[in-house]
Amino acid sequence: MPIKRLPVIATVVAVAAAIFFVWRQAGPGPHGRASAPASGGELVATMRTEPKSFDRLVSSRSAEELLSRLTQAPLVRVNRLTGQVEPWLASSWTTSADGLTWTFKLREGVTFSDGAPFTAADVVFTFDALYDPKVGSEEASSLRIHDQPISVRAVDDHTVVLGFPSAFGPGISLLDSLPMLPRHKLQDALAAGRFADAWSVTTPPAEIVGLGPFALSEYRPGERLVLVRNPHYWRRDADGRALPYLDRLDLDIVPEQDAELLRLQSGQADLTTSEVRPEDLAVLKPLADAGRVQLVTAGVSTSPDCLWFNLTPGAAVAKTRPWLQAVELRRAISLAVDRDAIVNTVFLGAAEPVWSPVTPSHGEWYLPDQPHPARDLAEARRLLASIGLTDRHGDGLLEDAADRPARFSLLTQKGHSLRERTAAMLQEQLKQIGLTVDVVAVDPQTIIARYTDRSYDAIYFVAPSDSIDPARNLDFWMSRGAFHYWNASQASPATAWEATMDDLMRRQSTSLDPAERRRLFAEVQRTLSTELPVICFAAPRITIAMSARVRGATPSVLPPLVLWNADTLSVAPGRGASRP
Repeated sequence: MPIKRLPVIATVVAVAAAIFFVWRQAGPGPHGRASAPASGGELVATMRTEPKSFDRLVSSRSAEELLSRLTQAPLVRVNRLTGQVEPWLASSWTTSADGLTWTFKLREGVTFSDGAPFTAADVVFTFDALYDPKVGSEEASSLRIHDQPISVRAVDDHTVVLGFPSAFGPGISLLDSLPMLPRHKLQDALAAGRFADAWSVTTPPAEIVGLGPFALSEYRPGERLVLVRNPHYWRRDADGRALPYLDRLDLDIVPEQDAELLRLQSGQADLTTSEVRPEDLAVLKPLADAGRVQLVTAGVSTSPDCLWFNLTPGAAVAKTRPWLQAVELRRAISLAVDRDAIVNTVFLGAAEPVWSPVTPSHGEWYLPDQPHPARDLAEARRLLASIGLTDRHGDGLLEDAADRPARFSLLTQKGHSLRERTAAMLQEQLKQIGLTVDVVAVDPQTIIARYTDRSYDAIYFVAPSDSIDPARNLDFWMSRGAFHYWNASQASPATAWEATMDDLMRRQSTSLDPAERRRLFAEVQRTLSTELPVICFAAPRITIAMSARVRGATPSVLPPLVLWNADTLSVAPGRGASRP
């Protein structure tokens, strides 16, 4: 697929100006003023997808997660900026020396949005629903510790004890993703086996109650969700004022990013729940110069796009092309790709070259001395020749020992400009070492279906991470994980190096010694850089665009980028976003 090339000098000048402006805006500016927040008003945010359920235990995609964080609340919250665990519905906790027993004191006087009291019975109920096999919660696997559930018991109305089946390095931070649900609203549905349907998208909004800052008021499929201030919300600011500051928050459903940009430009939206594309910075800069838009760079993404091959033993796609599963192929590709060219051409400079899914924004877990081999086409060709891929016809293209073309298909997301353009550059650059790549752009559902039934050669897609702690992402790192992309859900490790990674991650996730955990994960990263089951090229800088009237925003590289602290967002006096 051809890509549009920009004149180099014009691109460098425009990008340099835009990037300088964005970093300048990250300092003192409208979003950082210290004036007292105003109560009242409304904000309009756009979101790319809409929910399939109003219950995060039933569906945990990005839309459900966002809605859950706005209308529900967990026992503890992980601060998206500091990474620290903060008291939330639990006001305090203690733990045993072995890290197995955690005793939580719940806040007193907390009520759900319908006025019903929140007690320890709701905590026990939530865990019952989480692990109930009839519910089949998508969240259950991430809230098991080495495949074992967490036990829970109520001591009294405001005290609960959680029992971990084994020591767990991240501790109670995993509870950040579990919203506490109302027993009085959902217990009958759970008992009757109807829990999955209790809060469907057709359920009247008044039935959806929670402990978050907002309550669902209206849902218009394909159009918007309307959230209003929860009058029973328990949090107050440092001055004792009731939160949230906003009276209303609209989530407009806008699937296309071009349309999101137009709404922000026209003032029909105050912020987007996704980051700004690099190519949009030049469009937004004049609006920022005019004081209409804020641009803030939160940092480098923790979820870069990566390339991986189908490494399932005996996969049909590799039976006639065994070289597809050879580590030499992956190493050759990594050496052949010009990461700087991708950064400058696809991301217009608003990214950093990477060699791993662990980026600098992973903080203490990032391995700065991990090998970053320079581009080397000659070595790449030598590696390909070592697995029998040579140019047998003198046309610059490689064939295998049976004279079949060295060719594979690469699935990526249709309509996602960064992925499509990167895939096109990979196609072009890999042709320089004789590999033929057929880029196939399809919708995400098709990618997921092909991934699930393992009927693909290679995929270029995101490697998502919603926590910087690797032990919170064991589904990716361990061979049994559903998101161990290259060969998911293995009954036992298919390779010796995966067995090594499993052992390292098992020890890493159960250690309570931070230094030892960092050492073990460094070994995991070194194994990954040697075997290259996923190949990463660039991690974008996450830039957030917001209306100048938004106050109190502290954007993060972790989702939800801005609305993670929605209860302390406010608006400057003046006209709000206009409805489309």
